[in-house]
Amino acid sequence: MKSILRKEPFTAKLLFAAILFLIDALVNHGCGQPASAVIKEYDRLSALPWVTEFKDPCTGNWTDHWTLDGKNAQLRNNERGMDFHAGPRRKDDTSHAVLWTKQSFSGDIRIDYEYTKLDPQIEAVTILYIQATGAGTPGFDEDISKWAKKRTIARMATYFNNMNLIHISYAAFNIGNKNPRADYIRARRYIPEASAGLRNTEFKPDYRRTGMFQQSIPHKVTVIKTAGDLFMHIRNVEDELLCHWHTDSLPQVQHGPIGLRHMWTRAARYRDFRISSPAEQE
Repeated sequence: MKSILRKEPFTAKLLFAAILFLIDALVNHGCGQPASAVIKEYDRLSALPWVTEFKDPCTGNWTDHWTLDGKNAQLRNNERGMDFHAGPRRKDDTSHAVLWTKQSFSGDIRIDYEYTKLDPQIEAVTILYIQATGAGTPGFDEDISKWAKKRTIARMATYFNNMNLIHISYAAFNIGNKNPRADYIRARRYIPEASAGLRNTEFKPDYRRTGMFQQSIPHKVTVIKTAGDLFMHIRNVEDELLCHWHTDSLPQVQHGPIGLRHMWTRAARYRDFRISSPAEQE
């Protein structure tokens, strides 16, 4: 089973959710690693001695650590964290926005932060970008900071057509969605050299109807990326969800900055953002 919900204490709600996730995994994706093996591997990785390379409590000036794509975004820092609002116009590329760490990171990494959905939206997505580099084609240097001016309007195609990176969309809904329960979490690997847009970029499985990321509820997020595996662990005061993807079906990403994308109208608060590498990489 690849879809894993963990919650303490065990409840009927957990059992029902776990059954739904198991059915989805069996019907849509086939049997993968047993849940216990995935949890064991995540626990092993999370217990490693990690060395912090980047730390931002998100209460100071965001420009100290981040750069912004998107001309209509708004950012505010206060004692509660960093409030990041994309532009207000639905279906308008000028309302997309991406925050990038000024720092780049290599190899296996761990990303920890607190995420609170501020908007009431049940369409469009927020995305975590992991280790982004440009395609290396004319005008799209491997160092993405060298063509930041091309991203003043942060249209999504500019990224998936011209960057190598891993993408995790979460607190995510299809455009035009009307069902507040129809959220999903999905992982991709952008492949600009394929010239095929988002086709064949997904890692299986998708995690659907998770019930996570309700408005105004803080969530602790941990993402661990290794050679061949990607984990996303999400928890709030009531629920816990562990997502896992095998990533060795597509070329690995090796280095680059971390990005936070908000599609138009989406807003969230970030707090205690930390990026680490395993001690053995030192």
